Amino acid sequence: MPIHTQLTDDFEASRTAQKNHELIHYIYTLTEGSRTRLHLGLPILEFNRFAVLAPLGSELSLEAAAVSHRHQLREVKMYLVKDISGAIGLMGVALVLLGTWPVVLAVLERRGRLPQHTFLDFSITNFLAAVLVALTFGQIGPDTPETPNFLTQLTQVQEYWPSILFAAAGGVALSLGTLATQYGWAFVGLSVTEVMASSLKVVIGTTLNYFLDGRINKAEVLFPGVGCFLIAAILGSLVHSSNAADNQEKLAKSMANYSNNARNAVNGELTKHLLEKDVSKDPEAAEPDVAQATQNVEKVEAGTAEFLVDLEEKRSIKVLGSNTLLGLGIVVFAGVCYALFTPAFNLATNDQWHTLPPTTPHLVVYTAYFHFSLSCFACSVVLNVWLLYRPMAGVPRSSLRAYLFDNGHGGARWLALLAGAVNGLGNAFTFMAGQAAGYAAADSVQALPLVSTFWGVVLFGEYRRSSRRTYTLLASMLLMFVVAMAVLMASSNHRKPL
Repeated sequence: MPIHTQLTDDFEASRTAQKNHELIHYIYTLTEGSRTRLHLGLPILEFNRFAVLAPLGSELSLEAAAVSHRHQLREVKMYLVKDISGAIGLMGVALVLLGTWPVVLAVLERRGRLPQHTFLDFSITNFLAAVLVALTFGQIGPDTPETPNFLTQLTQVQEYWPSILFAAAGGVALSLGTLATQYGWAFVGLSVTEVMASSLKVVIGTTLNYFLDGRINKAEVLFPGVGCFLIAAILGSLVHSSNAADNQEKLAKSMANYSNNARNAVNGELTKHLLEKDVSKDPEAAEPDVAQATQNVEKVEAGTAEFLVDLEEKRSIKVLGSNTLLGLGIVVFAGVCYALFTPAFNLATNDQWHTLPPTTPHLVVYTAYFHFSLSCFACSVVLNVWLLYRPMAGVPRSSLRAYLFDNGHGGARWLALLAGAVNGLGNAFTFMAGQAAGYAAADSVQALPLVSTFWGVVLFGEYRRSSRRTYTLLASMLLMFVVAMAVLMASSNHRKPL
């Protein structure tokens, strides 16, 4: 081929490529933000937010299209956590949230509000928090076939019904676990209930999640952490037994002192105490003594026998003198329920058992969480309405009408609603972190008893005036729990495509 002909062809090819580049840039500028299609007799590469002209045989046009596609991928899209640091950050926030809501519900029970009323309020805002997360995080960015947004998947129930059933099963397990936990706080105490239930959840649930996630977490790190949680659970049961023995000893000493005319804090003995005093029998003169004695009972020191009796008089669940094994049985049941809801959610979002058609994308975490929370809400409403008319553990009988008009003292209803919202957000952040770093590592948020124990000691006076043996066991339990949490977080790893 003559040299001038080759130069002419190269020059024309260069000019054509330059024009193609300018045309692509021009079309991109005009069509950005829309889905305009141009029909000029040339193949079209269409992306979500713009169309790119691709002349046949033009490698430069294809390269420009790829650059444009990469630019489109950098646009705002559904928020999904994909890095380890972001997942650990969400775990930390979830830890605080999930460690705080049990304290609020325990406060309300100790004030005498019926647990059925509290749990109904709690369930409402727990579900509303899931709806809020789905309509915000789940709707950010474009709706693509690979990552459909929340509302799109919500209308495709027939395609996703196996995953929806897994999510719903997880919600039922969470509802049963939370209901059992609420009674466990009264029988066993806030600190021990949270430690034992959380430890059982980790021992069973983390092992299941490890295998469901394709063993993405570091086994040599993960399972020693699981062992630490198991030890913490055993120590928790020993703390409860030791503290129960301390309480029985306090009550025995109080009865002995009462026989020697010591002050008795039982409200039923208040009248007898006043009649034995050498004061005027005039009712008007006795009124100040009654008020003063009542005030003294309300101000009893935490950790004393009088405090225990006074608490029993006020609280809605009567537990003084109950069987220790009953309380531990309730907590074990709660722990098993908690252990099952995360693996069920894992199956809903990652389809490890391949129940969906091969071409169907997995449920996004926000859609799965909506169905999870919906089933949890439905189960909670059914159970607690039934418990209104058939209560257990010495709780008074109630009704729907009584619930609707029960606003409680000191904003009790608002506190219960707040606790539900806090729990809903905490679970959402846990699932978002688990989708990125593995649900086995996300179980590190079960360090929530560290927060609950702090509030239990500060607000409720738990373990005040207990024996040295109880304090030693409590410190050992918390130390083992901190070690277990750190080890579990250290096992985090990136999720591999299934």
